[in-house]
Amino acid sequence: MIRTRFAPSPNGLLHLGHAYAAVVAHDLARAPNGGAAAEFLLRIEDIDGTRSRPELAEAMMADLEWLGLRWDGPVVRQSARLDSYGAAADRLRAMDLLYPCRCTRAEIAAAATQHGPDGLIYPGTCRGRDVDPAGAAWRLDMARAVEIAGPLVWEDALAGPQTATPEIFGDIVLLRKEAPASYHLAATLDDAADGITLVTRGADLFAASHVHRLLQALLGLPVPRWHHHGLIVEADGRKLAKRRGSPSLADMRRDGVDGRALADDLRHALLPAGLSLVTGIGCAL
Repeated sequence: MIRTRFAPSPNGLLHLGHAYAAVVAHDLARAPNGGAAAEFLLRIEDIDGTRSRPELAEAMMADLEWLGLRWDGPVVRQSARLDSYGAAADRLRAMDLLYPCRCTRAEIAAAATQHGPDGLIYPGTCRGRDVDPAGAAWRLDMARAVEIAGPLVWEDALAGPQTATPEIFGDIVLLRKEAPASYHLAATLDDAADGITLVTRGADLFAASHVHRLLQALLGLPVPRWHHHGLIVEADGRKLAKRRGSPSLADMRRDGVDGRALADDLRHALLPAGLSLVTGIGCAL
């Protein structure tokens, strides 16, 4: 059985890139090979502090209905799962895999010498130090975690089998100062809790799956397959983004655009002028 999910964060309105991601996840579950019991779930990732707004979550659900996409079961909200994130962090601490870090971005930028998928790789300044954990971020001791987990593999439906190389990220933050969990930890735990068998998301998150495969091994979680789809980009090659004011689906709804027709256009990569769909794991823009 295929079980997919669309998991937006209610910190801004959805745009065409989100619509494409939702259509891909929905259609993979609804495809004939998905099975009679296949499911498409909706998860609202609403733990981003004051940036997460209930009215935006409502707008997102209206957007999906306008596109003709129907999800199965109740909407899942990350804010209802805070205890699970804390329990996972406690397990990792008991394995001596987490350490507190109070370094600022400026301090990291001044000390770092290598780049990874998320930018500068943390140089391990606080690892092994006596750091006050109150209000600190908690980082994963990557070298120790990789040693404990041993060799790992995972599979992408488009790119094929992959050897996990989470060490390219360095000591990532798993518990943020301003939120109960990082994307890496929360998404991994949520996909396991939701029984997701096919994780669908953009190719810009391809590298993150190396980390998620490691966390699955450390926490004894089931291993899904992944499907990293292409990205809709603007004429300058940059992907659509809330922070740059990419046109929202809510605006299109208000302007009378036919949402179901739009979804069909996205299925066939028929995009408005100035936009294009780029595919492949190299399109991490």
